[in-house]
Amino acid sequence: MFTDSHCHLNFPELCCNLPAILQAMSQARVTRALCICTTLEEFEGVHQLALQHPNLWATVGVHPDNEGVQEPTLEDLLRFGVLPRVVGIGETGLDYYRLNGRSVADMHWQRERFRLHIRAAQQLGKPLVIHTRSASEDILQVLREEGEDGSAGSAGGVFHCFTEDWSLAKAALELGFYISFSGILTFKSAQTIRDVAALVPLDRLLIETDSPYLAPMPYRGKTNNPSYVPFVAQKLAELRGVSIEEIASLTSDNFDRLFKGVSA
Repeated sequence: MFTDSHCHLNFPELCCNLPAILQAMSQARVTRALCICTTLEEFEGVHQLALQHPNLWATVGVHPDNEGVQEPTLEDLLRFGVLPRVVGIGETGLDYYRLNGRSVADMHWQRERFRLHIRAAQQLGKPLVIHTRSASEDILQVLREEGEDGSAGSAGGVFHCFTEDWSLAKAALELGFYISFSGILTFKSAQTIRDVAALVPLDRLLIETDSPYLAPMPYRGKTNNPSYVPFVAQKLAELRGVSIEEIASLTSDNFDRLFKGVSA
């Protein structure tokens, strides 16, 4: 019924308890989850999850925050991206939230890494999983410069765990991207994000946990897992004035349409 479009089941907080998490997912009617890669070093573990469990899929990518890790090449991304059950490229993007004394200009390495992911996604015909924080202007500029405008040849993808304002969401939608919301949507302090969630077209919505992080209310502060994604769906249903069943159905359909070839 529900699809968690972004989680990290290979992270130590979750992988040691995987059988119980899969059982909890089943009980919560969370039928599928996409396991997101954040470094090349962890790709094998992420990929094995997808190979071993029929309701899990994988991506390949290097998170913009990760430094001191193996730097991806286009060839790396293309080689791993064609493997069975790898359905997206990312998590990739830009994050200027913690510059640690550096300037935005100093983050050119992030922008070049992002460009590699975009090119790999375009060549493979697979969607991007985009992380962005405090970098709205640059992320749109890089996407446009790389031809991501929703036309033929664009990879498209999803802005995951959306935490920005409507101006970025609107621009992303105009470029053909989907918008995914996490447990943050349930936080009392997140009214701006709820305002955005109320405006995103229903055929461009996804839901996620980003687990083990960002557990929704009433589990905020605890370790998150995919079985909690219905709490995100419930809040989204309230905001849109529809049933939770409708949110479950349409977000799962959207997931199928974006990550082509994935089925229940």
